[in-house]
Amino acid sequence: MQPSKNQAQAVGEALQSKDLAGKHLGLRLLEIRPGYAQVSITIRPDMVNGHGICHGGVTYTLADTAFAYASNARNEKSVALHCSINYTNPVYVDDQLIATGSEQTLKGRHGIYDVTVTNQNEQIVALFRGQAYRTQENAILF
Repeated sequence: MQPSKNQAQAVGEALQSKDLAGKHLGLRLLEIRPGYAQVSITIRPDMVNGHGICHGGVTYTLADTAFAYASNARNEKSVALHCSINYTNPVYVDDQLIATGSEQTLKGRHGIYDVTVTNQNEQIVALFRGQAYRTQENAILF
């Protein structure tokens, strides 16, 4: 049975309600469907590093969260096996970032997801790739 967008939305809402780190950072789930998710953040002054630009860990967390939602949206618990990120442009206080994650391949228990992080000017600020492993559990209980 193909998972529905409604089921994906329920998974996203359940995961978001338990994501304390995401809440602390102000991450917002914009859209979710099987194999796809968009998450946003507004960069605050407490998120910059010693160079006065957004800490790379904040951008990574945003991208990783989009990856997590996209890979769990079928209500099949997925965990990261490997992730990498390339930072392409600096991010500053008050920037509005959107991470768009999409499934590239899903075979058996393994999936590969690409996440593009853009700012309010639609400039790419980071490119992320994650490999997920699907366990035999549900992401949330129905």
